Amino acid sequence: MSDDAKDSSKEDANILNDSSVTVQLADGPREQGHDGPKDQAGQNGPRDQYVMAVDVGTTTLRCHVYDKLANVKGSSSKKVHLLHPQPGWVEMDPEVLWTDFVDVVNEAIRAAGLTADQVAGMGISTQRCTFTMWDRETGKLYHNFLTWQDLRGAELVDLWNNSFTMKALHGGGGLLYYMSRSKRFLAANLLKFLPQQITMKVMWMLQNNLTLRRRAFNGLVSFGTIDTFLLWKLTGGQVYATDYSCASSTGLYDPYIKQWNKFFTNLLSIPISIFPPVEDTSKIHGVCETKLFGAPIPIASLVADQQAAMFGECCFEPGDVKCTMGTGTFMDINVGSNPHTSMAGLYPLIGWKIGDEIVYLAEGNASDTGNAIDWARSIGLFDDYTETVEIVESVEDSNGVHFVPAFNGLQAPVNDPRACSLFLGLSATTTKAHMLRALLESLVFRNKQLYETMLNETKIPITYIRADGGVSNNSFVMQLTADLLNRTITRPKHVDMSSLGAAFLAGLAVGIWKDKEEFRRLKDGKTNHVQIGMWTGKEELKDLQSSEKVFHPRPVSEGVWEKYRPVVEQWEKAVKRSLYWYPAKN
Repeated sequence: MSDDAKDSSKEDANILNDSSVTVQLADGPREQGHDGPKDQAGQNGPRDQYVMAVDVGTTTLRCHVYDKLANVKGSSSKKVHLLHPQPGWVEMDPEVLWTDFVDVVNEAIRAAGLTADQVAGMGISTQRCTFTMWDRETGKLYHNFLTWQDLRGAELVDLWNNSFTMKALHGGGGLLYYMSRSKRFLAANLLKFLPQQITMKVMWMLQNNLTLRRRAFNGLVSFGTIDTFLLWKLTGGQVYATDYSCASSTGLYDPYIKQWNKFFTNLLSIPISIFPPVEDTSKIHGVCETKLFGAPIPIASLVADQQAAMFGECCFEPGDVKCTMGTGTFMDINVGSNPHTSMAGLYPLIGWKIGDEIVYLAEGNASDTGNAIDWARSIGLFDDYTETVEIVESVEDSNGVHFVPAFNGLQAPVNDPRACSLFLGLSATTTKAHMLRALLESLVFRNKQLYETMLNETKIPITYIRADGGVSNNSFVMQLTADLLNRTITRPKHVDMSSLGAAFLAGLAVGIWKDKEEFRRLKDGKTNHVQIGMWTGKEELKDLQSSEKVFHPRPVSEGVWEKYRPVVEQWEKAVKRSLYWYPAKN
C-alpha cells in the first residue's frame, strides 16, 4: 500500500529489461558450467545461505534474493495490473498475478546466479485487505481480487455506521466497558467500519452473487487474501491458511481474543466457515511444488506489508516506531504483548506471532502523502522530484500559505472522511515555491499529529524512529519532521523494507533461532554470520540493519520550533476549515 516507498536497489547492479520484467543481477558475471551456476568459490553455495522474499504491492510485484548478510544478490519485478471495470471498482486478475509471481521468483533466482535448491526459504509480504473467494470442491474463482482501494462496499459502510444497530452496539459496548473495564468492550464502543477493510466488500459480494452465497452457507467457499491465495497455489491446493498480521488487518478478526469475530460475522450474515486457519507469521507453512521453480522451496513466512516493514526496520521492542511515507503515511508503534484500544482512531494490529511471542502494533495513517506530491507536480508546482528541496528552500517560509492534504479525507486523530483538501492564505505575492513549501510542511504537520497521538494515547516512551518510503528521500520533509518531533530519525539503506522484513521472518524460520535469551547474548557481541549461515535472532538482524542517513533535531538555539509554533497553529485552523465539506451520504 506504500509502493512509492519501494525502489529497486541499484548497488553494484546491472539492469536488464524484458518488456515488463526488470531483472537485477549482483556481484558481476558468474561462471556457468555443466553443474549450473557457481559462486565465487567455484561451487554451489549451501542451501542455508540464501533466503528470498516476494512483496506484492499495489503497483509493483518484487522478488529479492538475500544472502546471509542481507545483501540483495538478485532481483526481479513486474508491474501489478489493476483493473477498473466500473468507477470506484479496483480489481486484480488472480491468474495474471499468479503467473507474474512465478515469473519474478524464477527470474530473481537466475539473476542471483543460483538454483532453487540453494534457497533455504521464501517469505511473502502482501498488500492488505485485498481478497478473492473460490469454490472448495472445484477450485473455481468466483471473482477477481477486490483490492483495498475498491469502493463497492462504501455505501454499505455508510449505511451500517449510521444505523441504529451500530448505535446500540456503541451504547452496549460502553456500558459493558464501564462495568468490566475490558478494552475489548471499549473497542466495540468506538468501532466504525472502513471502506478499505474487507467487511462490507465480502457482504456486497454475497449479496450480489447468489451462487457464491448459497455455496458459502453450505461451507463450500474459501476466502483468501493474497497471501492465502498464493500459499494455496504454491502448494498445489494442499495448504490453506493465513497469518496473524494479515488476518488482523481485515477488520473481521478480533485481535483481543485472536479469533475470527463470530459476533460480527453473524450480525452481517457472513458465514465464518469461509475464513482460513490463522498461523504464526514465521514458520514453515508449506513447500512449493517442485515443478514451479525446479526444487521444493519452503514457504517460511506470510506477513502483511506494513507489519513486514516494521519487522524489517527491526522495531522489536515496545516504543519502537516505524514511519513509512509512500502514497500515504503509515506510522506504527510497537505496543508490546497486549493490543492498544484507541480513542483517537489508531488501529490495533497484530504485528507478528512467532511461537509464544505475539507483538501488537497501534497504527495511524494519513492517506495523502506521496499522492499529494504527485498532484503538485501534475498542476505544475515543480517538474522533477529531485528539485523539490531546492525549490522550497529558495524561500524563507510559505508566505502565510497553508495546505491541508485531504484528498481522501483526514484520518487519525481528526477522523473526518468528509474533509477536503485546500490551500488557504493565497495572496498576490504567492509563488509556486510558497505553495510547494506549504504542501511539504503539511505532510510534516500530519506526522506531528500522528506522533503526538501515539505518545499521548499509548503512554509508551518512544525509543527510536525509523523512516522509509519514497517521501522519506526528501531531506526537507525528514529534517523538519525531526525538528518538530524533537526526535532523531534514521533512514535505512535498505529501501524495500516490506521485502526485507519478510526475508528476516523467513530466515528465522529456517535458521537456528531459539529464544530471547539468545537474542540478548547476540546483542553483547556480533555473531559470525558465516558460521551460522542464517540469522538466529532479532538482535542479530539489528546488526544487519544499517542507516543511510540520520536526521537529528536542530539545536534550540536555531529557533526552529519558535518559528514554526505559530505556523502549526495557523495550519490547525486551516484543518478546521476543511472539515465536513462534503455532504454525508444517506
